[in-house]
Amino acid sequence: MRAFADRHPFWSLVILVLAAVLLWMIFAIWPDWLEDLIGRKKVFLNALFNGITLGGLYFLVASGFTLIFGLMRNVNLAHGSLYLLGGYLGYVTADVTGYWLLAFPVSFILVGAFGILLQIFVFRRMEGQDLRQTLVTIGISIVMADLMLWIWGGDFYNISPPEWLSGPMSTFFVTGAKSSGELVYMKYPMVRIVIFAASVVVGVGMWLLLNRTRIGMLIRAGVDDRDMLSATGARIQLVFVAVFAFGAGLAGVAGVVGGTFQSIAPGEDVRFLLASLVVVIVGGMGSIQGAALGALIIGMAEQFGSVYFPTYAVVLTFLIMVAVLAFRPQGLMGRN
Repeated sequence: MRAFADRHPFWSLVILVLAAVLLWMIFAIWPDWLEDLIGRKKVFLNALFNGITLGGLYFLVASGFTLIFGLMRNVNLAHGSLYLLGGYLGYVTADVTGYWLLAFPVSFILVGAFGILLQIFVFRRMEGQDLRQTLVTIGISIVMADLMLWIWGGDFYNISPPEWLSGPMSTFFVTGAKSSGELVYMKYPMVRIVIFAASVVVGVGMWLLLNRTRIGMLIRAGVDDRDMLSATGARIQLVFVAVFAFGAGLAGVAGVVGGTFQSIAPGEDVRFLLASLVVVIVGGMGSIQGAALGALIIGMAEQFGSVYFPTYAVVLTFLIMVAVLAFRPQGLMGRN
């Protein structure tokens, strides 16, 4: 942060002022003129927190995508199908066993195992052939979509959280004041807060794994110079299989989260594949920090757009992507 401030003092000042204004809007009681201008504070806070928690979901999907696409240079356009498959498997697991938490390891293991098959039988045979990988994975995603439609039909499925996560929880954010002077505090769904906290833990764990462990060193070295790493005796193919499986497993876990947040249905695979692409482009390929920042920006853009200008909400997301590509093509946190 200090290096950024030294290089860009003007933009640092702008970011500082915007952060101060945002904090004031979050914690202060809004005057009447501000509510007349942009609406009730409760609507604003709900859009803000919905955007942050949606960003947590996008991060879970995009973090697996950035490992596979950004680090390993495997163009896996079936990543959205892995998300949808994880959601369906999580729904079946939770529905049959009655344990919501069990859906996460089951989806992670099964979708991760499917990712191993993809890496061994598809990507290993087409290393460095981006166009072939693109066309083959598009075909795989179409086949998977049809198979999932055949098995689960076109209905919407929702994964119900346990009772201890159901319902809203009181927060310390003030949304207004009653005529008696009593403050009104915001309530927010407990399950969204817990899952967002879990996505933060996953993100920190991934960053530590890639930057503070020997396995992370092998992964980064294999990306930069695979031949030299192989010459040292490292089993680079085994490392890449493990990374692909982990990225696919994260997509499966994100499917369970998405089924709990919203619902699982045909078409969600395309939606989350596009979201992953946008997040990785905005944040920067191969960067966990970039995936987190991009997911947060896109999540809040979608939610604020749907609240304040719903007609152009989708356009706003792609305007952000175009702006990043125009002024910083490697992404906000990408390497030059």
